Amino acid sequence: MTVGFLFCADPLRPRRVDPHFEQQAQAVRNLDGRLALIDHDAVVAGRIPEAVARVPSGFGPAWYRGWMLRAEQYRAMEEVLRARGCQLLVSARDYRAGHELPGWIDCFRHLTPQTVVLPMAQGTPTPGVERLAQAVAGWSDGGFVIKDYVKSRKHEWLDACYALDLARLPNVVARFVELQGEDLVGGLVIRRFEDFDYRELRVWWVDGEPVFAGAHPDNPEADLEAPGDLSDVRAAVRRLGCRFVTTDLVRRVDGVRRVIEVGDGQVSDWPPGADPALLYAALREAVATPG
Repeated sequence: MTVGFLFCADPLRPRRVDPHFEQQAQAVRNLDGRLALIDHDAVVAGRIPEAVARVPSGFGPAWYRGWMLRAEQYRAMEEVLRARGCQLLVSARDYRAGHELPGWIDCFRHLTPQTVVLPMAQGTPTPGVERLAQAVAGWSDGGFVIKDYVKSRKHEWLDACYALDLARLPNVVARFVELQGEDLVGGLVIRRFEDFDYRELRVWWVDGEPVFAGAHPDNPEADLEAPGDLSDVRAAVRRLGCRFVTTDLVRRVDGVRRVIEVGDGQVSDWPPGADPALLYAALREAVATPG
């Protein structure tokens, strides 16, 4: 059975692909691929049977390509799709591992800045000064970057993302938690600041092999170097064991390459101007066995 693709539907025209993904959907059609539509808003609202109603019964193995979902939302979608005869090729377990930092950090510690994870349930108090100091004990000065398991607030860099020193850290953490509100995923992540040349190279991996490397969608016009030897990153991706992931690579100012983010490939944004056929041909040819 050939592999299918599940795209998010246009919220205003639910029989059509969301315009953000239309070019990618056309690449699937050009490859004579099968596609079906998911109502993302209905998934988020917990109306899963309604969300997958346009996926034909017996659709078979499929990749999801759409907007981000919380891990628990993805799991609920996976279960209802399975009952309809559609098997997601990225399991809910692997989606969480690729999408949330605690799932991938151990495989990439030698390639990424020092990191500490502080789980924090919704509505619980923000960690105090003592707990934060204990979390980063032994780190040298140089600053801290704050995010949750999935997202940072890099556009509020000085208020809610970067703390110059330990004295500033509690205020930045508190502001980050305040701004994230109900969107906070999992808890806090504190990363040791490293000075980067922020020309991000995003590498797309299918079954442990790189299938495309291009600019990060946030900076599609960046003048990037060729990816070069990816053997160290490949080894980490294979240790992680997720079928479809992305890795965002940058150079530190001293020239050392670093992995600053890993993501589930199904919800990673494709760079404008790049030919999506390069990705979808690789996904179509992947062995159609659920993760």
